[in-house]
Amino acid sequence: MRITALAGGVGGARFLRGLRTHLDATPDLADSELTIIGNTGDDISLFGLRVCPDLDTLLYTLGGGIHEGQGWGRADESHRVQGELAAYGATPQWFALGDLDIGTHIARSQWLAQGLSLSEATTRLAQRWGLPDQRVTVLPMSDSPVETHVVVEDADGQRAVHFQEWWVRMQASLPAQRFVAVGMDRATAAPGVLDAIRHADVVLLPPSNPVVSIGIILGVPGVRDALRGTAAPVVGVSPIIGGMPVRGHADACLAAIGVECTAGAVAGLYEDFLDGWLVSQEDAASVRLPRAQVRGRPLLMTDRAAAAQIAGAALDLALETKRG
Repeated sequence: MRITALAGGVGGARFLRGLRTHLDATPDLADSELTIIGNTGDDISLFGLRVCPDLDTLLYTLGGGIHEGQGWGRADESHRVQGELAAYGATPQWFALGDLDIGTHIARSQWLAQGLSLSEATTRLAQRWGLPDQRVTVLPMSDSPVETHVVVEDADGQRAVHFQEWWVRMQASLPAQRFVAVGMDRATAAPGVLDAIRHADVVLLPPSNPVVSIGIILGVPGVRDALRGTAAPVVGVSPIIGGMPVRGHADACLAAIGVECTAGAVAGLYEDFLDGWLVSQEDAASVRLPRAQVRGRPLLMTDRAAAAQIAGAALDLALETKRG
């Protein structure tokens, strides 16, 4: 089976690790191929290095190197380099880069400087994490640089800041006026992205941020059209439970685009291509969608086993759903 997923960071990575666990434990599905289209709108250049937070979280989580407590960054990390940068007065210091993590960014930045595309660099990084052996392919949504910026307003008036500054340093404390995907007007889908959607047997939307993760991927020219046109059922998992985001600042992101923080409202962002929507049991009675099947079940990924069960339920819903 060919499964394609659109994913952001922590929630998407944990769901997809659960999916791979479910596939490996199911004899008829163990040989399934999983292609992940990762959000690159979070990408940022720091200290001369190109940092791709969502791609790295996917690689580390699926490759067994993630810091489980944080959900991002490397396990057994140290921060001597960041400390030395601080001693020199180098900025910014609000985005902590661990020493092992810096190794990833140096390798990527070196390969990009040598002329490799982001797709090619990501393939090399994935090999280091053994993902081809797990039948997992990670693709950036685009090889063209795209960066999400946030327009905020404070005492000095309106200004735009990088998404990472708003998310990490400001903790989304300043309301977002709007999001701007800088570079999207020049972006094209990375090699393999559109084909992965068109030729999939199942397309999944993990519980990633619907605005600044999934929403940014959907902004890449051709992606939304491919989702509308694929013969594969498209099934998503709600990142909202009982009117609250499972993690992060999804509520602040939804408010910025005028969308309620509910499972049903998030599904509305995907209504032109969504065939199935997995929601929390407490939300199931209130979600009614015109064309997508809705199913309720517990959605908290409390551990790997729970994530595998949720991913299995999403896949089951997809396999029961036919387009047309």
